[in-house]
Amino acid sequence: MNQENLWAPWRMAYLRELDRKAEQLGWDKTTAGNFLAEYFNDPDNDEPNLVIYRNDHGIVLLNRYPYANGHLLAALGDARPTLLDYDPAQRAQFWALLETAMQLCHETLRPQGINLGVNEGRAAGAGVPEHLHAHIVPRWSGDTNFITVTGQVRVIPEALEEMAKQYRAVADDDS
Repeated sequence: MNQENLWAPWRMAYLRELDRKAEQLGWDKTTAGNFLAEYFNDPDNDEPNLVIYRNDHGIVLLNRYPYANGHLLAALGDARPTLLDYDPAQRAQFWALLETAMQLCHETLRPQGINLGVNEGRAAGAGVPEHLHAHIVPRWSGDTNFITVTGQVRVIPEALEEMAKQYRAVADDDS
């Protein structure tokens, strides 16, 4: 049986927010705006923003549109479009943030592998090209199955809020 539709009604809120921002600020509708800087500057809303770790330099948060269960993003608070736009000390802070995200991922989920990715620029696939960030994607043998291959959709088995609780519990234990 070939399924033509996979219903994901939560995605509509994201699309409407893009439209609202585009109308309000004149942004290109293909960008989400710089939500990473907004989240960094709003620590009081870490829980609803799915931020699971922060320090003086940056944040680690769950990706709202994950490639796999537990998919994280890491970004410095200072928004710059490319890695080389940051000075050496800032690049070291960025990599330290990535190491923290990887440690949280390993301790929380115990994946069999992790994909790390940095998409620099729109042509490279960056969804927020004005703010460099990294993707930390936990992987397990067999996590790409028939629905991903034939249906070209991803199945995420756990609610984002529950995943955030699990990550925060580990982050709090490590503090």
